Amino acid sequence: MEIYEIIAILLAGVGAGAINAAVGSGTLITFPALVAFGVPPVTATMSNAIGLIPGGVASSFGYREEIRGQGKRLLKLVPASLIGSLVGAFLLLTLPDDTFESVVPVLIVVALLLVVFQPMVQRFLRRKKTAEVAETAEAAESAETAAVVPADAGMGLLSPGRWMLVTLIVFLTAIYGGYFAAAQGIILVGLLGLVLPDSLQRINGAKNVLVLVVNITSATVYTIVGFDRIHWLAVLLIAIGSLFGGYFGARVARKLSPVLLRVIIVVLGLVAFWRILAL
Repeated sequence: MEIYEIIAILLAGVGAGAINAAVGSGTLITFPALVAFGVPPVTATMSNAIGLIPGGVASSFGYREEIRGQGKRLLKLVPASLIGSLVGAFLLLTLPDDTFESVVPVLIVVALLLVVFQPMVQRFLRRKKTAEVAETAEAAESAETAAVVPADAGMGLLSPGRWMLVTLIVFLTAIYGGYFAAAQGIILVGLLGLVLPDSLQRINGAKNVLVLVVNITSATVYTIVGFDRIHWLAVLLIAIGSLFGGYFGARVARKLSPVLLRVIIVVLGLVAFWRILAL
């Protein structure tokens, strides 16, 4: 690599780590950068997934206040992320390289629509709950109480059918994340926001952990099966950049209002959509 390519990929890693911490679509920075410098698409996908792991660790640490109290919820959802990412990684290694280019734009548009209409859908669902459930959900979404919601309050409010839906969402999103990963955070936040009676920031914190599980699992598969297809210098550069970007991005993102965070999600989603179409 030329020195300007090294600097560009390093900076792309910083940006990707920060954006992943805030909402999740950082791959749409690093992936096009790698492809632009001549890295094959599948190699770029595998290298990117491995390189973003330090950023995922840093952003999860940065969101530790919002993650606190969600331990039981996450322990129940991690297996779905793990198994789904294994399926996605298998698809990446066996399907044609360009298959995702026709699928990803559709998924991004669906995710953006979910994010935009999420408040209205949540209000509709809340009206169908009992008064006690509605009060707990309102407390969870209050800016003053979001960080002190009782442990696993949101999970305790779910019916068995809703719980199965949450697990299915995490599983399917993990398949997508193991396959390509671009905007999986946006998709996961958008879908979970419809079914979990919790604040957007707490859902975002849980998203960081679940996406990290997906990246670690798929990266392990890529390393074992496709070690010689990974661009290890790119991995190193993205890892260094995403480590710093993930931590500082989380410290900024967790202070944003739900409205501003939703606006950022939509803007970045539109950029991600344009980037995919331009590939």
